[in-house]
This record gives sequence, structure tokens and C-alpha cells, in this order.
Amino acid sequence: MFNTREKKERSLGTKLFLKAYRCSSAKCATVRRQTRPGAHGATRRGTKSEYGQQLDEKQKMRFTYGLRESKMRRVFETASKKEGITGDMIVQLLERRLDNTIFRLGLAPSRSVARQIINHGHILVNDKRVRISSYLTKIGDKFSIRLQSKDYPMFKELSNTLKKYDTPTWLLLDAEKMEGKMVALPVDIDLTFNVNMIVDFYSK
Repeated sequence: MFNTREKKERSLGTKLFLKAYRCSSAKCATVRRQTRPGAHGATRRGTKSEYGQQLDEKQKMRFTYGLRESKMRRVFETASKKEGITGDMIVQLLERRLDNTIFRLGLAPSRSVARQIINHGHILVNDKRVRISSYLTKIGDKFSIRLQSKDYPMFKELSNTLKKYDTPTWLLLDAEKMEGKMVALPVDIDLTFNVNMIVDFYSK
């Protein structure tokens, strides 16, 4: 049986890397079954309407960052009030979420795992425990794993893994200490969705 989250990837026809490690292997659902889920998944579908295409792009973004629809709309409303291009502001707000930042630093193999270790109190921000995944990080923030948590099995070999990991330019990583720092605002993000279509979707 395929995991429900992987069904979302099959439905949208693209990898969203929702499962830790699995999406990079031959076990990935979109590799094993390239058709949409369901009894009629293999049936060829006609061209989608403009609204249908916008909806798909919105779903890709929502599933990628693991947000409920209400939170996704709130992000759009916040971004639309900021100076600058709304699409860029949306991506910046999503990338600055603590769960995403921990994932981008390589301290967690996926955003869902990052949310879990944050909720369990394993992550420190500026030496203080933060349990809120949606916490909005800022330039100068420092991220680390709680000292008492470093003996947990999932963290024991992490420093060796991080030595081979390349962080985005807006983050700085100390692989030996398993610590990171935000040194700039998120830039040059490789997106799996069309953010302009998402702005059009929410602007209606």
C-alpha cells in the first residue's frame, strides 16, 4: 500500500519529496506507479482549465510545506501586504518557517520529521527551546539540537551526514557541532510549483 502522502504526489504528477529518503530512491511512488491513484488513474484526462492548473500548483505548494488551507491563505494575505512581489514574499515566508529551516540545514531529512523533532522539544533557537513549527526565523537566528537530545539514535550519526551536505546560501552550517545560523533572507529557491499561478488563484 502506498502512503497517503505519496498518493498526493502521484495525483499531481510530480515529486514533492514528502517522504524522507524514499523520494530519492527507486521506491518512490511516482517512480513505481506513474499513473494517478484510483481505479481510473491510468485513463487519459483532457486538458485542465486555467482554474484546474492553478489549483494543482496551489496543492503542490501546500503539500510541500505541509500546511492546512487556512494557514496557506493566511500566508498569502500576509505576503500581499508586504512591499515587493507577492509571489516572492510567499516563498520567503514559507522558507522562513522553523520546520523548513531545520530541513534546509539538513538537521532533519524532511519537513514532516523537522516538525516532529521541533514539537518534541529537540530544537533550540538562540539557545532557547522552541516547539512551534511555524515560528518565523530571522537573520541572525542560531539553531541547534538540545544537548540532552544528541544521544538520540536519529542524531548520533548526523554530524557525519552533514559533512557531505550543502546548505542553501542563506544558511550557515557547522556540521561538527550540528548547529546552523540564518545569515540572509531566503533566495534562489528551487521550486516545484508555479508561484505566480498560486497568486492568481488566491487573488480571485
